[in-house]
Amino acid sequence: MAHFVVVGAGQAGASLVAKLRSEGFTGEITLIGAEDVPPYQRPPLSKKYLLGEMELERLYLRPRAFYDDQNIALRLGRTVTAIDPAAKTVALDGETIGYDQLALTTGSHPRRLPDAIGGALDGVHVVRNLADVDAMAPEFRPGARVLIVGGGYIGLEAAAVAAMKGLKVTLVEMAERILQRVAAPETSDFFRNLHRSHGVDIREGVGLDRLTGEGRVSGARLSDRTEPEADFVIVGVGIKPATELAEAAGLAVENGIRTDARGRTSDPSIWAAGDCASLPWHGNRIRLESVPNAIDQAEAVACNMLGADRDYVATPWFWSDQYDVKLQIAGLNTGYDSVVTRRGEGAVSFWYYRGDRLLAVDAANDPRAYMVGKRLIEADRSADKAVVADASADLKPLLK
Repeated sequence: MAHFVVVGAGQAGASLVAKLRSEGFTGEITLIGAEDVPPYQRPPLSKKYLLGEMELERLYLRPRAFYDDQNIALRLGRTVTAIDPAAKTVALDGETIGYDQLALTTGSHPRRLPDAIGGALDGVHVVRNLADVDAMAPEFRPGARVLIVGGGYIGLEAAAVAAMKGLKVTLVEMAERILQRVAAPETSDFFRNLHRSHGVDIREGVGLDRLTGEGRVSGARLSDRTEPEADFVIVGVGIKPATELAEAAGLAVENGIRTDARGRTSDPSIWAAGDCASLPWHGNRIRLESVPNAIDQAEAVACNMLGADRDYVATPWFWSDQYDVKLQIAGLNTGYDSVVTRRGEGAVSFWYYRGDRLLAVDAANDPRAYMVGKRLIEADRSADKAVVADASADLKPLLK
């Protein structure tokens, strides 16, 4: 009987094993995760869960009984230490497990501050998993001072939660503006104004020289020579793909575990999906750090492990919740040369173009703009800029 092993019990791993069963695979399945809890949703961790609006059990992607019912061996709290592609085995905590096919859904790691500048002080947190959020939750006391390092979506979402809970929030971003790596100045301006309206002190073009404190963080020295005090610090300076196992096993790595269009790595018996995987896309190679990609790519890999031999066609989309604003993003804006802004009542969207070709849409509280933009991008069609800019114009005819 064939044995499929999946390393990494996050969104991608959970989606992959469920898809294997729903597609009729009757062999053995083992899902291995380093955490002690079943696979769970990560986006609500730093939002509803931290705000106390969601209980732990509601985070779980599926109840624990699902894995028993589907005859999926769930090995939690176990760390895979090595892969032997020649022997087709994985090693974990003194145990060796054989596989016929292996899928790596190892996700990513948060980037941390170096110890030399105070990264190891108590009270310095990252936002990635359940343990991270549980560790920082007691810090969220009204009136507490939090310093957030990094003005990407993770940092801004943490700032929103902190401000909503009555903390005094200072956010520093080394680049000239928040969201500089991922969004146009128009989107940055929108979110800067949103956060400042909630009392967040945003400092752009300001780097962190070091955190200060004896044993526990008490403040920081910034590149503009200011020294804000802080009761705790949240670091949101990006993530890096978890490729260590793959590299040690001799698999090709290129900004993630390199896969072909079907999710297969450089070893024909090993696959990869989710944040850790680098895939071909429109003549380039990308990694997509999103829940939708983790699900869709993992399900495509599951089918291909069963012999479907179908390319995975990524349709990038993302979201972010901050205060009462839901940002929905369709497409990738890489290479844009113009942005068209569409404003409605309580809604705004930013449409990215290269020449006359629509690349991406950032839609804030504007689900209609997002839906139309997403469908156009998926169909490789554009939208007349004048129509987009005219808030009174109906967007739906663009789909015809």
